Amino acid sequence: EVLPVLVAIVPFGMVFGALAIDAGLSALQAMGFSAAIYAGASQLVILQLVALGTPLWSILVAVVALNFRHVLYSASLGRKLGRFNTGEKALAFYLLVDPTFAAAEERAAHRPLTKRFYFTYATVLYVVWLASTYGGIVFGKLIGDQRAIGLDVLLPIYFLALTLGFRRRDGFLTVFAVSAITSIAVYLTLGSPWHVTLGGLAGILAAVLRTPSERTEP
Repeated sequence: EVLPVLVAIVPFGMVFGALAIDAGLSALQAMGFSAAIYAGASQLVILQLVALGTPLWSILVAVVALNFRHVLYSASLGRKLGRFNTGEKALAFYLLVDPTFAAAEERAAHRPLTKRFYFTYATVLYVVWLASTYGGIVFGKLIGDQRAIGLDVLLPIYFLALTLGFRRRDGFLTVFAVSAITSIAVYLTLGSPWHVTLGGLAGILAAVLRTPSERTEP
């Protein structure tokens, strides 16, 4: 189940590794970046903001805004980790990224979410992310212009595919439309990365405000 996700993860991690070296980070710093932060989009945002000489407080605010969705992920997924003790939950949330959340939610919708499934899936992603970052560090100069070969569109395509994985759920179209319209409006007014957080919150609000007749029993 995790193998198709790696098709997007590997080139994305290599792009980060290459850009990190170009931005002046050492190989050790770049690897530490991926190991400790482990959030691809945020890692790229930080590199861009640092290159622009952005103040530290502004970088922190941007990263919190971009990663706030993980609070929502944790709130949803936490209810399904009944078999996990406190330490295992902490590790599970540390390894929680977008594809892991999507896979875990899909799994939990049909059967109990086991530790073996979750940690196998999450660990494979984590190890491959680190390996692909290192690959970008070593072979980054061979990539050249990432836009020329379309690597810059991998991230939005990847997120769209994750989103469409929930298309058969009740009320998907309404929540999707509200989130998309809000995200576009915020992007055109406040700019990035606020469109990620506010678009997500708008979708949640749309789901909450739906009439009882539109909802199905869990």
